[in-house]
Amino acid sequence: MIDREQVLHVARLSRLELSDDEVGRMATELSSVLGHIEKIGELDLDGVPPTSHVVEVANALRPDVPKECLPRDVALSQAPAVQDGGFLVPSPQAS
Repeated sequence: MIDREQVLHVARLSRLELSDDEVGRMATELSSVLGHIEKIGELDLDGVPPTSHVVEVANALRPDVPKECLPRDVALSQAPAVQDGGFLVPSPQAS
């Protein structure tokens, strides 16, 4: 169980300002999360390989196949400003 002092300690480390209501809610929510982690820790997971996803993820992207590029003059034809054969990007304003 996460208590009020532990929540305040983590909030100080994170430089968060929490109201009294938020401290109470965070203590409850963090305790619930730790409870779930404890349940997972009770499972016999010997022989279960680690995964990055809970379901099978197949590559949804098309194969990367080289093809002809758009001609430079066509690509630059709609640009608002061009310089030295490329897009002219305004420099950031000094703040």
